[in-house]
This record gives sequence, C-alpha cells and structure tokens, in this order.
Amino acid sequence: MKSFASAALLFLWALGLGVDATAQARNERTATVGMRAVIEQLVLAGTELVPAPATLKTPVVVRVLQTWPHGELLRYDFEWSGLEPGSHDLTKYLVRKDGSSTDGLPALVVEVTSVLAKNVHEPAEIDPQAPARLDGYTTMQWVAGIAWGVGLLAILFVGRRFRWRKPLPPPLPTLADRLRPLVEAVVSGASDTAAKAELERLLVAFWRARLDLGALKAGDAIVRIKGHAEAGALLRQLEAWLHMPTPPTAMDVQALLQPYRSVTAASFEPIVRTEAS
Repeated sequence: MKSFASAALLFLWALGLGVDATAQARNERTATVGMRAVIEQLVLAGTELVPAPATLKTPVVVRVLQTWPHGELLRYDFEWSGLEPGSHDLTKYLVRKDGSSTDGLPALVVEVTSVLAKNVHEPAEIDPQAPARLDGYTTMQWVAGIAWGVGLLAILFVGRRFRWRKPLPPPLPTLADRLRPLVEAVVSGASDTAAKAELERLLVAFWRARLDLGALKAGDAIVRIKGHAEAGALLRQLEAWLHMPTPPTAMDVQALLQPYRSVTAASFEPIVRTEAS
C-alpha cells in the first residue's frame, strides 16, 4: 500500500510539473517581418520533424530548437521568422526526418505583420534634404586665407623695408685719422720731442712697407723715402718742424695726409709692430 501511494504521489507531482511547464511555454503566433518568434512544448504525432530546405523565395524560415519523446508522440520547440507579411502554416515548411509524408499534421498557422504602409513592399526613398551647413568653417577658411596673404605681404615688403633701412656700419678709421692729431700737435707746437719722434717712426715704417724697402738699413731707407715725391712730402715737412729754428706754421694738413686715407689704421698695426721689433 505504501509503495502504491508513493507511486501515485510521484505521478501527480510529475503531472503537476508537466502542466506547469505547459502553462509557462511560449506560444508566439504573431510577429513582424524579420523578427523571431518561438512556439514551445508543441506535441505532434508521427515521426520526427525537421525544417524543409529553404530557398530565397521561402516566406517563412522554421528552426527546430529541441525535440523530446512524449509517449508515442513527440514534443517540439520551434523558432520561426516571417519574411513576407500574411498568414502562413508552419507545417508546410517541415518534413519528416525519415522521408515519410506529413499529411495529417494539424495546421500551425502564424501571422506575419508588416510595419510598412499597405501595398508597400520596399522602404520608401528618403526625401532629399540639403546637407547640413558646417557653421563657421567657410568663414574660418576665408579668415585664415586673408591672414596668410597679409603675412606673406608683410614678409615680402615690410621685412625688406626694414632691411633696406638698416644703418650701415661706421667706416673704419684710416691711417690719416691716426696721424692727424699727431700732425696737428706738431704744427701748433703742442707736441713734445717724444711725440714728434713717434710720428717720424710711423711714417718711416709705413713707407718702408709700401715701397718695399725692408732690406735696406734704416738710414738708407729714410734717404730713399725723402727722395720719393709722395712719400717724402710729410716726412720732409716733419724734419723742418723738428730741426728748423723757426718751423713753418702755415701748412695744408689735409693735403699732407691725403696719401694715408686709403689705408685703415687696423691694417697698419702689423706694420708698426714688425718695424718696432
């Protein structure tokens, strides 16, 4: 008796689970075009069913998700997706796995709806619209182009102007500039003997180098310089200032210094140092 009662309770419990599972099974018989729907726990007679081969024109695609034995029958979970709106019988797109006939299967009708307007089978063309304006981009291009052009003109003309107006460096002092204060001091009588001797030494050193008299002794070189028309002018005048009891004062200093204006004082320094050594 106890075993019979236990078996009865177990059967009732299993029956309750089956009823609960059936109650919770999905039974989606309506879907829009292209959307998937599921029909679960559907019991059908006959041998096992599988999807029929599909083509590009098949209006409904069916998949068998899972199959279970259900006594002498079979229980199925189907997934389907409609490609054309309208009513469709899913059994038309199933075949027997063993190749036997599917006659006698109850109709499994589903409804495929469309989100398009009636008699419209393709998406309507979008109304043409003017492209959105990129605010400020064109203006920014114009501003950048003008700024670039102004900068180029400034480089070509303003920069050159500044370079043209750049002051020239002052001329280098000449040997005449160096000799002038010494000569003027001798003429005015403000020069002492040492300054006069320095002036004579500078003149002799300059003309020995200019006339290529470096191989001669100093005395012979001085005689040669005095006899030279250009070189001897200032040197002869200097001797008159040094040795005459009454030296002349009315002399053209500019004319005496004229031969020394073409020589810079800096280029004359090595000659003076060589002569001194």
